[in-house]
Amino acid sequence: MWIAKDWKDYRVLDCSEGEKLEMWGKYKLLRPDPQVIWATGKQDKLWKGLNAHYHRSSKGGGEWEFFDLPEQWDISYKDLTFNLKPFSFKHTGLFPEQAVNWDWMRMRIRLALDREPGRKLNILNLFAYTGGATVACAKEGARYAAGTKESNGCEFAVSVTHVDASKGMVGWAKENAAISGLAQAPVRYIVDDCKKFVEREIRRGNRYDAIIMDPPSYGRGPKGEIWKLEESLYPFVELCAQLLSDKAEFVLINSYTTGLQPAVLAYLLGSIVVPKHEGSVEADEIGLPVEASGLALPCGASGRWYRNA
Repeated sequence: MWIAKDWKDYRVLDCSEGEKLEMWGKYKLLRPDPQVIWATGKQDKLWKGLNAHYHRSSKGGGEWEFFDLPEQWDISYKDLTFNLKPFSFKHTGLFPEQAVNWDWMRMRIRLALDREPGRKLNILNLFAYTGGATVACAKEGARYAAGTKESNGCEFAVSVTHVDASKGMVGWAKENAAISGLAQAPVRYIVDDCKKFVEREIRRGNRYDAIIMDPPSYGRGPKGEIWKLEESLYPFVELCAQLLSDKAEFVLINSYTTGLQPAVLAYLLGSIVVPKHEGSVEADEIGLPVEASGLALPCGASGRWYRNA
């Protein structure tokens, strides 16, 4: 399992009986988690003093119960800063376990730019939500350009195209970029259906050096088309592969669909991307460390393809 263990502003304190107890900066939240099927003992003091509690409804959905929580606040991961807001269906606008993927993508960017100084990477982030991966990639491009003589005076070595169907999420991503010092970064924000966007990019002849995607388990397209991950992911990855440049560096697929094994993502990448671009594939669960037990909470799966040196 790839574990996001380098957080300072976020911690999973404990988890039991379908809920996880978290610290988001100085605020303690209790939220439902379907992976927590165990009923381990709770340290009473640890589980007290909540700032907010999301209660799941037996009829579906649920609602927040607030005790002492601001409407929004910030937390940081290394040199990245994110704006948090409690909103519908238990979310805060950030998935902390994705930090392991942010670190990996930044490492792949550094390797690519070290290999070819002066190059500018063009990255596509699909189903991009509030922009964690967008901010991470753009920040690494800015950091790299600032520290190398080969940047030719360019402030950024990475450009990102950020695509999400929700206007609100795209606006939130812009906020995260701004508070991370990336308001002027070359990020193109697109409110669109991801499949339609990819199809148009293919027709335009545009190409990308890396593609990131975090597709939903279920959804509907702009004309009522049904997206079901198990049926739609393979043809979608086939479509996206047409956008990869001849010097493509990496592809990352993340999934929160329960029951979808990491090996499935590895098989997709191995059968679609490797035949044309060679390279290597790896896949695993991603997770978060739990302080009370010393164990790891599973939080989904990721598959990664990357160019060999």
